[in-house]
Amino acid sequence: MRAIHASGSDDPDHVRIVDINEPDRGPGEVLIDVHAAGVSYPDVLYARGRYQVRPAAPFVLGQEFAGVVREAPTNSPFTRGDRVAAYTDRLGGYAEVATAHESSVFRLPDVVSFEDGAALVVNHLTAHFALRHRGRLGAGETVLVHGAAGGVGSAGIQLAKAWDARVIAVASDEGKAEIARRAGADDVVGTEDFSDAVRGLTQGRGVNLVLDPVGGARFTDSLRCLAPFGRMLVVGFTSGTIPTVRVNRLLLSNTEVIGVGWGYASHIPGFLQRQWQDLLPLLEAGFCRPLISTSLPLDQTSEALTALEERRALGKVVLRVR
Repeated sequence: MRAIHASGSDDPDHVRIVDINEPDRGPGEVLIDVHAAGVSYPDVLYARGRYQVRPAAPFVLGQEFAGVVREAPTNSPFTRGDRVAAYTDRLGGYAEVATAHESSVFRLPDVVSFEDGAALVVNHLTAHFALRHRGRLGAGETVLVHGAAGGVGSAGIQLAKAWDARVIAVASDEGKAEIARRAGADDVVGTEDFSDAVRGLTQGRGVNLVLDPVGGARFTDSLRCLAPFGRMLVVGFTSGTIPTVRVNRLLLSNTEVIGVGWGYASHIPGFLQRQWQDLLPLLEAGFCRPLISTSLPLDQTSEALTALEERRALGKVVLRVR
């Protein structure tokens, strides 16, 4: 089968397409004929050897994918021919055939394409965990979203709007601002002096929640945007810079900085399936259609990763496998 091998290094040829044997299905696993795979920022880090977990090289990239079940365990909720999306933290999704444990395989509604299904898993479940579980988002609250044109940011906008929140998006140019509006943002502000713009839009009150997958220099100004008892959700650091917190600011304003580690939550028994069941009505109603900006064939994986690494990708990037 065709698959994408990564070297986990900064070599120019750090990812390449290869022909390897199909994987064997292990206990409790589902064997899936992959039609599409999602590209997320952790894939960039894995490919470059910069993720906190470093698999032995070479390894097959890819944590999220969608396709058709070929084989499932006895008494599994899945059978041959089922349309599914899947997640695996053991990688292997950038291939024509992949496996995932049945606890992280999700039935795909007929109205959701394979490309959309592959694009949903990491970003939308991360945003769901951030807003619903870590951020305790309530109806009528106001959310500030950084990286609003990216995968997690656009997913966060969609979910916050579906849960009756007001969304202010931060975008660095008009193209990204348009993506944020398409996702449902009520207001869009630029990256320069965004905290002043947010104060103006909220009549000085600030926002209840900040969703931040970017990190870097914006962090302190984001804290200034919080209303009393506001929550800052730390999702990632696509800027490449990890900020620090002056905790006296939290004390004075009764605010919180909250880590969002969906990868940890994914190991809680039954948690991913509960998340998916919560999302299903939104998927079927069309509220959570991923904003796919780039769809490339499997042999252009290097270009897909580079688009994310250089922060040129708008919305979600997907690989077509079949």
